[in-house]
Amino acid sequence: MQKFLPFLKGLTNYNKTDFLKDVIAGFTVGVILIPQGMAYAMIAGLPPVYGLYAAIFPVLIYMFLGTSKNLAIGPVAMDSLLVAAGLGTLAITGIENYIAMAIFLAFMVGTIQLLLGLSKMGFLVNFLSKPVISGFTSAAALIIIFSQLKHLLGANIARSNKFHQLLLNAFEKFSEANSVDFAIGLIGILFIIGLKKWSRKIPSILIVVVLGILAVYFLDLEQYGTKVVGVVPTGLPSFQLPNINVANALSIWPIALTLALVGYLEAISIGKAMQEKDGEDTIDSNQELVALGTSNIVGSFFQSYPTTASFSRSAINNESGVKTNLAALFALGLVVLTLLFFTPLFYYLPKAVLASIIMVSVFGLIDFKYAKNLWNNSRDEFLVLLITFLITLFVGIPQGILLGVLFSLLLMVYRTSNPHFAVIGNIEGSDYYKNILRFGDEVVVRDDLLIVRFDAQLYFGNAAFFKRQLFKYIEAKGERLKGVILNAEAINYIDSSSAQMLSKVIKEIHDSGLQFYIAGAIGPTRDIIFSSGIINELHKEFLFVKTKEAVAYFDDPSSCSILQGKIAIQNRLNALKN
Repeated sequence: MQKFLPFLKGLTNYNKTDFLKDVIAGFTVGVILIPQGMAYAMIAGLPPVYGLYAAIFPVLIYMFLGTSKNLAIGPVAMDSLLVAAGLGTLAITGIENYIAMAIFLAFMVGTIQLLLGLSKMGFLVNFLSKPVISGFTSAAALIIIFSQLKHLLGANIARSNKFHQLLLNAFEKFSEANSVDFAIGLIGILFIIGLKKWSRKIPSILIVVVLGILAVYFLDLEQYGTKVVGVVPTGLPSFQLPNINVANALSIWPIALTLALVGYLEAISIGKAMQEKDGEDTIDSNQELVALGTSNIVGSFFQSYPTTASFSRSAINNESGVKTNLAALFALGLVVLTLLFFTPLFYYLPKAVLASIIMVSVFGLIDFKYAKNLWNNSRDEFLVLLITFLITLFVGIPQGILLGVLFSLLLMVYRTSNPHFAVIGNIEGSDYYKNILRFGDEVVVRDDLLIVRFDAQLYFGNAAFFKRQLFKYIEAKGERLKGVILNAEAINYIDSSSAQMLSKVIKEIHDSGLQFYIAGAIGPTRDIIFSSGIINELHKEFLFVKTKEAVAYFDDPSSCSILQGKIAIQNRLNALKN
């Protein structure tokens, strides 16, 4: 049962103290979840109440199926922006149809995540590298922040998923700004930042929400044009099948796939960061996909839009001393009570306050420190980050992710096609062979012998590079060169194209009157040397365990060790068996 319901593992030694900590953590997260959920629904282009709907069944399902006690599931800013970006490109008329598509999108996202989890495909998220994610999230954070100018200024600013368009739209409508809304939003931002700096234990968001409601109610700020949330429907979301049809599925599958992978990456990254802090190891990557997928599917039957783990609420959960997944029960309990009894209180909540909550919350997603670190230490990865950032900012969010992944893969291909190729030599008085450029005068360089090391697998993408570099160093040695040794310690694989190339290279070297040796090849690589036919050109007596043995054989062929002979015979037997 613990395999299918991971939360049961935490109940093995559950006691009263654990229960009290879960209650405190759950209620603390719930207090933040309610205003955040309403604010994030606004980012998605949905009525605020749908943020509360998304904080019920997805939270409940993850409580049973999730493998991390720290993760706080529910609506988040990033996914909300992706929902708005994806649905904003479609010709959807009417808020009812927009809501229906957002709910169907949750069903699609959940289905993709569940299928990936059941297929053990959690590794796919590895293709979203850290520079891509950092560039994407930083750009998305800026878009989210500036998308809230319409609420901060109280002006009817047109929505857009492009940063420059948001600025132009805001500039055009700046004259229509409501000074009261702007004052409320600005005060909200200053209050949240100030209270957080004073003490992170203070529920700054809740305080700002309460003060905003009281200010509008007692000062009658509506008469000054202050925009408020208005009527929030009372009651729990009813069971309702998503509007499933093939045409809708075909139109939103790209954004659904993006949301599925990004949502999973957010959850797994947050969960692993939290468990490293706690010194635990409970997260099962594929089970997390199953948990998130099931949460989104079930949530879509109860009017929820796509959800995942929230960094801010997960951090609060962890800081509150959460002990088990049961803490989520108390968080969603608070949401349920709000929907049943307290929604009238939110009528007077200023939208400018929700905008201030969003702006402060997502500003932390802009990772200046990581970008600076890449600039100082890895300019090529910084370029990937910058490209992803700019494309996300000025072209589109899905395009930013997809092209960012493409550029990071191209960088990986470039690196593997131009790997490190070193000329090595013996460090005087030792058995070590090191790069002659790094160790300078300590290395003995011989005119009659060239020893090289190739630090990558040998495959079709770098075969030409390998051949070009090898012959460049051979030609540099001149006529006094008698032998070439390839240190193959770092070559963990040789594909068929490279095996054919290596055989031809060895033949060319032999035809030029030089001898060729291979030293240090690991077991799987030795097997390929035999099975691919490379050994027919090399001959087994020129395959060595260590570089020093190859050098010794070059100097005196009678020095071939007994161990070298045994390994050569064993490799031959393995090749015959295969």
